[in-house]
Amino acid sequence: MTRTKHGRPAHHWRRDVVELAALFTAVAVADAVANMIGHGPGGPALLVISAVVLVATAGFHIWWARRHNHAPPVAHDIGARPPSPAEQAGHGPAPAAAATPPGTPAGTTSLWRMRTTVRDEPGSLAALCGVFAARRVDILSLQTHPLADGTVDEFLLRAPEELPAAEITRAIAHAGGSGTWIERADAHDLVDAPTRILGLATRTALDASELPLALRHLLGRCTIRSLPAATRNAAPPLPADGALEETVLRLHGPDGETITVERPYLPFTPTEFARARALVELDTRLGPRVPRSQDVLTLPEGNSITVRRADTDDVPAAVAMHARCSARTLGMRYHGPVHDADRYLGHLLSPRFGRTLAVRTASGRIVGLGHLLWDGDETEVALLVEDDWQRRGIGGHLLGRLVAMAVEAGCESVYAVTQASNTGMVAAMRGLGLPLDYQIEEGTLVITARLEATPVSSRPPYDGLRSHETVAGPRPRTEG
Repeated sequence: MTRTKHGRPAHHWRRDVVELAALFTAVAVADAVANMIGHGPGGPALLVISAVVLVATAGFHIWWARRHNHAPPVAHDIGARPPSPAEQAGHGPAPAAAATPPGTPAGTTSLWRMRTTVRDEPGSLAALCGVFAARRVDILSLQTHPLADGTVDEFLLRAPEELPAAEITRAIAHAGGSGTWIERADAHDLVDAPTRILGLATRTALDASELPLALRHLLGRCTIRSLPAATRNAAPPLPADGALEETVLRLHGPDGETITVERPYLPFTPTEFARARALVELDTRLGPRVPRSQDVLTLPEGNSITVRRADTDDVPAAVAMHARCSARTLGMRYHGPVHDADRYLGHLLSPRFGRTLAVRTASGRIVGLGHLLWDGDETEVALLVEDDWQRRGIGGHLLGRLVAMAVEAGCESVYAVTQASNTGMVAAMRGLGLPLDYQIEEGTLVITARLEATPVSSRPPYDGLRSHETVAGPRPRTEG
C-alpha cells in the first residue's frame, strides 16, 4: 500500500535504485556464468556456485527489507491513541466496534462536569488534554480559576457512554490533577459561563426573590441561609467585602443580614466568590421589587378576585386579614398561638426569603395568602385563607400556582407542614397529582411533593374557579 505524506505520494527513490542495480548485477552475473559454462572446463561447478550466490542474495534482500522499513513513521500527537497490538503486527487498525461493549448503542455519549487543580506551570493543561484525547473525550468548555498555589480548571466534557467516571479521575491524577471532582451534567450546562451569569443577573434584577435561586444556579448544589442583623451580635464581625472560608461563603445581604452559602463537596474559588458578591450587590442596589402582573379569577358564585405577588407593602392588609381569621384557622396555619403578626409577616412577605401570592377581593381586601419559602436547600409551601372565603377553591388555586413557580425555579420538591386534622390542606396537596411522601414529626404532618413528575398546572382541581385574564399594570391600593 502506497503511503502518503502531506497529501502527496511518497516516492522512495533509494529503494528503486537498489532494485535497479540488483537487476543489472544479476544480468551481468548471468551473462558471465553462461560464457564460463559454455567455454570453460568447470561448467557444472560454476553453475552450482552461481545458484548458491543468487539464493544468498535473495535472502539478504529479504532480511534487509524487513529490518529497515522504508515507510515513513506515523506521527502521534500528544495524547493520541497508541497503536494496538494488532496494528503493531501490521494487521491494520482495530475495528471501531471493538471499543464498544456489547449491547451499547454505537456513538452514545454522556456529559460530565469536572473540576481539578493543577500546578500553575506550562504544559499542565496540555497533559490533561492529552489524557482526554487518548480516551476520546471532547472538551466542550473550559474555565480557569487562578489560585495562589495553582489553577482550578473546570471542564464540561462529552465522553463515550462506556467510559466510567473513575477511569477519568484516575487518568487525571496520573496527569498531575489533584482534588478532582466530577458529576453528571445536562443540556443546561452547555450554555457558556458569561451568558449564564448574565441570565441570572437579569432574573435577579426583575425579581428580588430570585437571588437565592440565582446563587444556587451559579454555585451548584449548596445550602443558602440568611441570618438577620438583629441576631448576629454574638458572631464575629464580617469584613466589608464578605469572607471566603473553603466551602463557606459569607456575604452582606441587601437588608443588613448575613447570607451564608455552604456546599460540602467542593471548596469555593475566588472567582466564584467574586461572582456571588456581584449578584448580591446588584440585588442590594435595586432594592425590593416584585413583578406586577395579576390574574383575575371568578369564584363559583360569580364573585371576581385577583391573585398577584405580594411584598412588604402589603403587611398592613395582611395583618388586618389575620385579625379577621378565627383562632382555629390561625392555629392550623402556625401550629400555635399567634403573637406580633406584623413582625413575622414582614419576614414572610419579604421577597428576600421567597414568593408570596395574595388573593384580593374587588374592594382590595386580602382574603388569602400563599407562601413559597426558600428553606436552605429545600422549599416550603404554606397557605392561609380567611374563614368566610374557605371551601371555594382559593387554597387549591394558590397551591397550584406556588408549585408551578417551584417547578420553574428548578426545585426538586416542596413540603407543607400541617396537621392531620387540616383536611383542606391535605386535599389540596393530593389535588396536585404529584407523588407525595407523608411523615409525622412530633405530632405534625409533613407532606412532601416530588416535582420530577409532569409539572402541575396553575389551574386548581375545581371546575368552578376560572381565570379570565392576566393583566399587568399599576398595583391596586392596599386597604385594611
